[in-house]
Amino acid sequence: MAAGTGAPGRGGPGMDARLDQETARWLRWDKNPLTLESVKQLIAEGNKEELQKCFGARMEFGTAGLRAAMGAGISCMNDLTIIQTTQGFCRYLEKQFSDLKQRGVVISYDARAHPASGGSSRRFARLAATTFISQGIPVYFFSDITPTPFVPYTVSHLKLCAGIMITASHNPKQDNGYKVYWDNGAQIISPHDKGISQAIEENLEPWPQAWDDSVINGSPLFHDPSASINKDYFEDLKKYCFHRAVNRETKVKFVHTSVHGVGHSFVQSAFKAFDFVPPEAVPEQKDPDPEFPTVRYPNPEEGKGVLTLSFALADKTTAKIVLANDPDADRLAVAEKQDSGEWKVFSGNELGALLGWWLFTSWKEKNQDHSALKDTYMLSSTVSSKILQAIALKEGFHFEETLTGFKWMGNRAKQLIDQGKNVLFAFEEAIGYMCCPFVLDKDGVSAAVISAELASFLATKNLSLSQQLKAIYVEYGYHITKASYFICHDQGTIKKLFENLRNYDGKNNYPKTCGKFEISGIRDLTTGYDDSQPDKKAVLPTSKSSQMITFTFANGGVATIRTSGTEPKIKYYSELCAPPGNSDPDQLKKELNELVSAIEEYFFQPQKYNLQPKGE
Repeated sequence: MAAGTGAPGRGGPGMDARLDQETARWLRWDKNPLTLESVKQLIAEGNKEELQKCFGARMEFGTAGLRAAMGAGISCMNDLTIIQTTQGFCRYLEKQFSDLKQRGVVISYDARAHPASGGSSRRFARLAATTFISQGIPVYFFSDITPTPFVPYTVSHLKLCAGIMITASHNPKQDNGYKVYWDNGAQIISPHDKGISQAIEENLEPWPQAWDDSVINGSPLFHDPSASINKDYFEDLKKYCFHRAVNRETKVKFVHTSVHGVGHSFVQSAFKAFDFVPPEAVPEQKDPDPEFPTVRYPNPEEGKGVLTLSFALADKTTAKIVLANDPDADRLAVAEKQDSGEWKVFSGNELGALLGWWLFTSWKEKNQDHSALKDTYMLSSTVSSKILQAIALKEGFHFEETLTGFKWMGNRAKQLIDQGKNVLFAFEEAIGYMCCPFVLDKDGVSAAVISAELASFLATKNLSLSQQLKAIYVEYGYHITKASYFICHDQGTIKKLFENLRNYDGKNNYPKTCGKFEISGIRDLTTGYDDSQPDKKAVLPTSKSSQMITFTFANGGVATIRTSGTEPKIKYYSELCAPPGNSDPDQLKKELNELVSAIEEYFFQPQKYNLQPKGE
């Protein structure tokens, strides 16, 4: 919830008075006929329950910005809440940057739309642009949909004060979002979210020109960066092409899907920039469609279900590799056909290992001077595989872990770059990769073409991606990972589950075992406790507003349980690391599966807490 709104009360006159106040303001301020009419109808019907859902609490503006369903009311994404959010953001930026009117902001959007409420990403983006232009602030506004990474790229490239991307990434079709970048080209981190939240509360009433988006049309402050950014982005990308001759000649065939999102033309351009024949596009999914008609969830992380059409096209065209972007093209999934005829979808951690190895190997070939290693870095988030750490230890470069999410990796990468360091790569297990530090966020466009070059190069050595992954594990030690989640819509239940873990063995005692597995270490980033540190205080920043506990096991396993910032999920991530040499991966997998089963049974207790497992 944004600053200034309390949790919705349970019944009673106080709640009714608040609801009446919120709905009265809505009727005064909303100029969208569809959302206005739906609120009037709910009031006429006396539908308290639905009104409570729409007006009980304002969307919370967090470090990821906003993410919610499109529809009427302060708890949803709609014209009025976009205007209010942008007015608050605008006032906050005016306080932070004295040169805001010289530098300006960039705004882009994906292809989402919600006909029932008249909301769409493009409409929201135009209203946001109107807000800034009405205050004399220049806006760089893309004339058509773009991938999310084009916004942080534009902020850095044009030295702007901020960027806004209207997208809900891979969320279900009814959702939308408002993602914010700071002038350093990375997503915002605290305390900016709190400051923006407060400024939104102070600027709820729409300004005089708020609804008139025609003011932007002929405005001298309104710029379209599409052509120049398109050109410059792909020029910058060419610097990461290491084997142009191999790409020209390669016999490896690729299939690409943009899963009804924005990625198609951008990935085609990326392939051209690397001198590849463009990949075969899945025809049913290549054009943007806000209904996402061919998939249940438009999220390539969900695995094979989203890739069914890609596999069919690949089989028809004898392609060995499938590249899949999520709808805003900041994530990438890769699948490879095995000799058995089966398709292997690489996990985020496996592709992170491959891309990390590849970017280091390619960098090393160009930089024979070993003294440069001491200024060379890779990053990953704390719930991702530690494979980069193993590579860094052996090869002599630096590895750092950050909190979960690219906002942390992007901000840390920028700090390192400003200190003259070279950041080669950053990734998170949720199929997000930063292969080129000219974008300080995950980028599925650059990751797609770099993965294609890696596969083409390996093919000249008669190696598949799967074989190379195995070679990496043999050289640096097997890292077997398994992650999943339970769905839980009740915040109270989630709190109980985590409090139970903190008071497992009587009061204030964390568990000492999980089934037959002995626990050797605990780090709780909600409370700031870490028993591996001499003063028992965690090194990574802590956050009381989100739950996150990491267990280290005596057998070398590590497991983290955390809540999601954007979805009603309790997630877990587990990894078993073996030292380099000949481990038995099947035995490691078996042991990890047993560990995960114990975590589900003893720590999650799905029956007791009524949790819904993934995929049901």
